[in-house]
Amino acid sequence: MGNVRARKDTGKLFFDFQYQGKRCREQTKLDDTPANRKRMKIVLNKIEAEITLGSFQYWDYFPDSPRAKELHELKQLGKKAFTDTPLFKGFAEVWVNEMQAQWRLSHKEGVELNLRKYIYPRFGDKEVGRITKAEILAFRSDLTKVTKKQSGKPLSASRINHIILPLRMILNEAANRYDFSSPYHGIKSLRVPKTDVLPFAIEEVQKIINTVRSDFRNYYIVRFFTGMRTSEIHGLQWKFIDFERRQILVRQALVRGGLTYTKNDGSFRTIDMSQMVYDALKEQHKVTEQSDFVFCTREGSPLNSNNVCNRIWQPLLRHLGLTVTNGVKMIH
Repeated sequence: MGNVRARKDTGKLFFDFQYQGKRCREQTKLDDTPANRKRMKIVLNKIEAEITLGSFQYWDYFPDSPRAKELHELKQLGKKAFTDTPLFKGFAEVWVNEMQAQWRLSHKEGVELNLRKYIYPRFGDKEVGRITKAEILAFRSDLTKVTKKQSGKPLSASRINHIILPLRMILNEAANRYDFSSPYHGIKSLRVPKTDVLPFAIEEVQKIINTVRSDFRNYYIVRFFTGMRTSEIHGLQWKFIDFERRQILVRQALVRGGLTYTKNDGSFRTIDMSQMVYDALKEQHKVTEQSDFVFCTREGSPLNSNNVCNRIWQPLLRHLGLTVTNGVKMIH
């Protein structure tokens, strides 16, 4: 049963009624007087009668209402006026809980960070079935205006695509479960510009190996001549070094301080040692054989990627006069 109510702050009357299971409140410019209440009550009775008969047209009564516009657009598209769906945040938490069994810990933490920092503030309190395509595009557009705290540079297209990926997956899953059309349909990822990667010339590689401090020489020989990723070489343990067969077994990676299995079947691989790599690992074995890790700190703990990059790699490149961006993707 609907009512005619008055706003406390303005004293203006508004309609308060139920339509398709949702509470609808429509403001008027009428003052709270007995005569105006009587007039509005007559209109409200007519609205409720039409709702009962199924002939109510929101647009006819409230043409300037944002809800009327939304319902009109949905009707034109042949979509449901309202959906009985949970709030986005609640559904997203269920989705994360269901998906985490197939995720690596680092991926789960990344998804949850993007949800907390970017997506929940925008969509968390909205009903998942009422999020529109226009809202998604506006959200993505706003992300292009976000700048990084340290550099002041805007977020890259790749980073924005990564942030918005959980939103797409959650909306598509909700659409399947609650039988509505996903608003993400037809939205393509931002185009990521191609980056030229200039690998080091062999002369530059040799200069780096000859110049780097002695306790990291073996490390960079193995890095340059195996192509192992940072997480893989920092998680490399002696039990995965087969000197007899001259092979490195890539089976795990060090991610956020913890060992985890390699990311996929392509990462799970065996690398044949060249003579240079074999000699470097033999030399390294004399130094760190008491540790589980091939390359480690003096205490035997795994290397920290940021420390290696900031204290060894970047100063070395500057010392040699090599462009810092030249070949960095190949190493770090």
